[in-house]
Amino acid sequence: MSSDQTKNAILTAAEMLWAERSFGEVTMRDIVAAAGVNLAAVNYHFGSKDELLADLFVSRTTVLNRERFAELKAAELEGGGRPSVDAILSALVGPPLRWCLSPDLQRSAAARFMTRASVETVPPIKKIVDREFRHLQRFATALRLALPHRDEVDIYWGLHFALAMIRQTVTDSERLKKLSGGLCDLNDTDDIIRRIVSTARAALGGGDAATPLAVRASGSRKS
Repeated sequence: MSSDQTKNAILTAAEMLWAERSFGEVTMRDIVAAAGVNLAAVNYHFGSKDELLADLFVSRTTVLNRERFAELKAAELEGGGRPSVDAILSALVGPPLRWCLSPDLQRSAAARFMTRASVETVPPIKKIVDREFRHLQRFATALRLALPHRDEVDIYWGLHFALAMIRQTVTDSERLKKLSGGLCDLNDTDDIIRRIVSTARAALGGGDAATPLAVRASGSRKS
């Protein structure tokens, strides 16, 4: 195999294994055996298992964010440069939920790997998530344009809540299914997206749009 083929074989094997088993459970020996390469090849291309995991996570989030940006750009074109709040939130929320929850996609190794990355907090992935947040600024900027009268801090809280709902829905879908006695249909990804967008929109635009929540709370205590 060429150098690129070897690297791709290692990434593919690692993703397949991590889609099925926890990050800690999969060993370098497992990856080497599945990829049909020797340990020296993994060390040459990645250096360590943590670096291999980080490389794979970055490659997948790059594809995911490309989908987000494509949807956001389409919404911007349709809205003449100022898309609606719903369109912005749908571009943010839709791609990761379709990847992880859509019956058509969730069986793929990539989707199962990304679902595991949402569930398991491991240092290599946490470091990337904590560091690489610049792509979210595009959504914050779009929301500020769509909600010019909202305090900027409310925009960031709303964005934070939307991201939290994505993660919670992916990581605790089984609990929701059991809690609701099966009433919540986790196979209807479009409905899940609509519900999260609706809740996030309410968080961003609820109450008096000109007055931050902290100020309103303070005012109510004085009266």
